[in-house]
Amino acid sequence: MMQRGRDIIVIVALTMAAGLALASNALAQQGLNAEQLVELAVESSPQIHSMHAQWEAANHQILQNYAPADPIFTYTNVDASHGILNNAASHSHQISENFQFPGKAGLQAEQARGTAKIARFAYEAAIRDLRAAVKTAYYQILLDETLLDLNGQNIENLHQVLKVSEIAYSASQAAQSDFILAEVNLAQAEQQQRQYRVQKANDETNLNQLLYRDPDSPLRLDRTMRLDRLSLPLKTAVEMASQARQEILEAALTEKNQNTALELARFEYVPDYQVALDYDQFILEGAQPAPNVSHGVTFSIGFNLPVFFWIHQNEDVKAAQYALEAARSNLQLIRNQTAATVTELFRTTQFAYESAQLYKSQLIPLANQDFQVGLTAYQAGKIDFLSLSAALQASYAAQTSYLQSANQFLAGRVALEQAIGAPLPQ
Repeated sequence: MMQRGRDIIVIVALTMAAGLALASNALAQQGLNAEQLVELAVESSPQIHSMHAQWEAANHQILQNYAPADPIFTYTNVDASHGILNNAASHSHQISENFQFPGKAGLQAEQARGTAKIARFAYEAAIRDLRAAVKTAYYQILLDETLLDLNGQNIENLHQVLKVSEIAYSASQAAQSDFILAEVNLAQAEQQQRQYRVQKANDETNLNQLLYRDPDSPLRLDRTMRLDRLSLPLKTAVEMASQARQEILEAALTEKNQNTALELARFEYVPDYQVALDYDQFILEGAQPAPNVSHGVTFSIGFNLPVFFWIHQNEDVKAAQYALEAARSNLQLIRNQTAATVTELFRTTQFAYESAQLYKSQLIPLANQDFQVGLTAYQAGKIDFLSLSAALQASYAAQTSYLQSANQFLAGRVALEQAIGAPLPQ
């Protein structure tokens, strides 16, 4: 019975392993999509690792603001003319400690905490920008692939036109110039195909660089191009940007830090303290302050006096006030610029989507139909070769315009996410 149970466990384990292997192979055959490429880039990017380390370093500079300065121990050997450690008149041992005015440490820790948050937002902004770069490169490769396929179809059509013009020329139904022009158009399209291949290879190298891989490393990508309409209104996008864009959050924290710096500057008018405790050991009789006194304890306290406040503390306060004013103005500027950028990108992206849908649903079918009609009419001698060539160019132009609009939509969506500072809802 126990042996049968173990056999069942082994069978289940092998079934699960086989299932995972099949899923992995399916994913490999399907290729990596944009989100998976972003994850790989974030994991391998030295810049992201550097920004994360800077954030962690800033986090470890907060707690130390609560700790006072290290105490100072002083040993004094009075009248050491007969030796440094012996034959002295007296020995003095002192421990002194410097203390800030109460409240300063809390403000300094708050300022350090704000600096750490700014480092975190800089880290998130680096991921955001890398995400945008990877997605843009990925969509560009998809465009390259589609352009190659589209130009390949155009080459097939040009071969068909060349064959039709050759037959018409052989039957003395068309001029030799028609056949020559058809050959020229085909050669230009083939040259364009070679250019597209070079462009695709360069774009793949660019993506490999963003993934921190060798330039010619093979890429297995998900070639599906999805056009999803923007599902949020413009007002919501602007509000999202005001709450999520890292530069706005950094500017708000900078303003807060400058306000804290102003409070610290005003604290310069109040004194910092120094406390000291001395233990004196009197060895020679002449060094004793009174008969039969062999040792003594001394306590002292001191503090600084801001007697030159008009050229030191006053100037620090004024400088902090102007720095705070500059931070507030900078925050308003970034908010205004972000709102304008998001508005422009939203409109442009929405127009690109509408244009792509127009070409896909109406203009491309009409242009393809016009080419097929023109091809038949040319064979029947009803139109000349230039009209046929114009119909083919119009069909090709309609399809390339669709791809350009689709690419503008995808690039605009990425730019909009980058401007907002967060991914758009699907």
